[in-house]
Amino acid sequence: MKIATILGTRPEIIKMAPIIDEISRRGINQIILHTGQHYDKEMSDNFFRDLNIPIPDYNIHVGSGTHGKQTGLMMKGIEEILLDEKPDIVLVQGETNAVLAGSLVASKLHIAIGHVEAGLRSFDMTMPEEINRRVADVSSTMYFIPTEESAINLLAEGFSRKNMFITGNTVVDACFRHLTLLKNVALKMNLFEI
Repeated sequence: MKIATILGTRPEIIKMAPIIDEISRRGINQIILHTGQHYDKEMSDNFFRDLNIPIPDYNIHVGSGTHGKQTGLMMKGIEEILLDEKPDIVLVQGETNAVLAGSLVASKLHIAIGHVEAGLRSFDMTMPEEINRRVADVSSTMYFIPTEESAINLLAEGFSRKNMFITGNTVVDACFRHLTLLKNVALKMNLFEI
């Protein structure tokens, strides 16, 4: 089995770190694809290094731009990589343009999609994030849901409960993960005893 994890922004990098760790811990073949939506060192590169996350296998370097331009460039790059790598599952997280692009491409290539933070809703269709998260849910085959309320949202929209998994919010897992990293660094530097 091969899992492709698509990241594009700082929050995705932070929140997906525990999932990337778990995939590695289980010995599952994994590729990490960074769209470069947040593209400078302070906005992404340092996060991989400082949070001890593997450097992405691919970086599309899409940069900034309009929603259409950014999403289109991401789709082109993601499609090329997925056609080459042939993953069994694509994981996306949240509601960014990277999530939209990854979900659309994977669904058209008939690759299973796992949406982390599925079912979240603002119910404000003027928000680009709301459009992205709804398209991701329609495209997905597995729903990793943070709360029961999110599951209810999906059920009310007609999604089958068969592929829903209430997992909790990965930001909580990320906080515990990153706190452990910080404690280890502090101990190594003799800053304080824990």
